[in-house]
Amino acid sequence: MKKYLLLITFVLMATVAAIAQDTTNMTKIPDEESKAGIADKTYYTTGTFKTTRLIDGHTVENIDPGVLDFKILHRFGTIGGKSGGGYNLFGLDNATTRFGFDYGLTNTVMIGIGRSTSFKTYDAFFKWKILRQSSGKKYMPITLSYVPTIGIISFRDTAIYKSFSNRVNYTHQLLIGRKFSEGFSLQIMPTVIHRNSPVDNGPNDVFAIGFGGRQKITGRTSFNAEYYYQIYKYRVPGSTNVLSLGFDIQTGGHVFQLHITNSSSMTESNFITGNKGSWGDGEILFGFNVSRVFNVGKIIKKNSR
Repeated sequence: MKKYLLLITFVLMATVAAIAQDTTNMTKIPDEESKAGIADKTYYTTGTFKTTRLIDGHTVENIDPGVLDFKILHRFGTIGGKSGGGYNLFGLDNATTRFGFDYGLTNTVMIGIGRSTSFKTYDAFFKWKILRQSSGKKYMPITLSYVPTIGIISFRDTAIYKSFSNRVNYTHQLLIGRKFSEGFSLQIMPTVIHRNSPVDNGPNDVFAIGFGGRQKITGRTSFNAEYYYQIYKYRVPGSTNVLSLGFDIQTGGHVFQLHITNSSSMTESNFITGNKGSWGDGEILFGFNVSRVFNVGKIIKKNSR
């Protein structure tokens, strides 16, 4: 608990510092813009986060129209704890994977599908960017996105999942993000998960709130943090909250995300409600995400000529 309190305190202090820096910059902009006659233009914030995924969860970022993003998310087994240690080579013997394809439809809408080994789950989502942070003529302090997701468990266990509806779950998220400075961004993620047939004696509806942040280190690297807290009244019995820390490394058309987390699942309905790992017991694991983008829209236009 003390570790979590220290983390929260650090985030709050960093937020206050970032707001102070951002406010200072904003007080200087009007005079400069009025001299150049720029106040009549709207400037939209870009690069709040490096990719559309922070670590496990979504960010407010969208991919451009016509762009296909192929993602591989991989988690090894726990380093310590009952399932870790030397017998399982500190997690290398056990692994879970999700691969998916995201596609940009418009500047504000993208869709995605994926499949993960955790419960053999298929998932699909769309992301709608409702508001976009901007300055100048049109001032908007935040970026706001809505992400609904459906998950379908294909695990062969007819005793538990007696019908198709038992296998379905739904997630709804609001992503509220802000880029405070060129190197520092924060995001809050209110989340509602509905499970048609929970197998853990937990509630059908789970309410959680996520917190995420990014601090740029260099032009191609950044430090990320992500934490999801289940609201106590709706908490799944025996589950633990997810805390993940990692780095983004950009190399050409690839983005590598390396991180340490206490969750092996990579879909919201699983890693928020079904997580059992504990940082205090050493039940943490190493994972990575790899992203590669393809400009499919440009290829289609070229071939249609």
